[in-house]
Amino acid sequence: MQRIENRCIWKKWSGVVLLQLLFSVVFYQAYAQQKTVKASLFEGVVVAGYTDQGAYVNCTGPAIKYSFAPKGNILLGLLPSLKIKEDQVEEGKPKNAWITPTLGVGLTAVFRHLAVQLPAFYSPKTSTADGKWKLGAGLGYKF
Repeated sequence: MQRIENRCIWKKWSGVVLLQLLFSVVFYQAYAQQKTVKASLFEGVVVAGYTDQGAYVNCTGPAIKYSFAPKGNILLGLLPSLKIKEDQVEEGKPKNAWITPTLGVGLTAVFRHLAVQLPAFYSPKTSTADGKWKLGAGLGYKF
């Protein structure tokens, strides 16, 4: 029951964060001097966050970058990541590793050195659960 409540809370908060990001983009567009859209291979952003009852650490990979302010931009792209999660299995059954490499996709908003990220990671099908996309949220730093 608590897992269902936690999922509902995370869905509500991720929606609130997404709305705040969209409003901030609209607000800063009025003050931006030059708006550009271009491809980016690596931006120097490192992010840590929460997804699927575990943590992740990633950096931004290939993305489409929209610059809306001199030091503000939004990235939509791939996120090479390390997921950190303990596998919940029955006693005596084999467990997966605590740290697994994975590739996510998502939206990253950067203003000055602060990064806010809304990633999505795919959890593959297992014998007990269907494969699903899991949303997350994270904060990071741009070097």
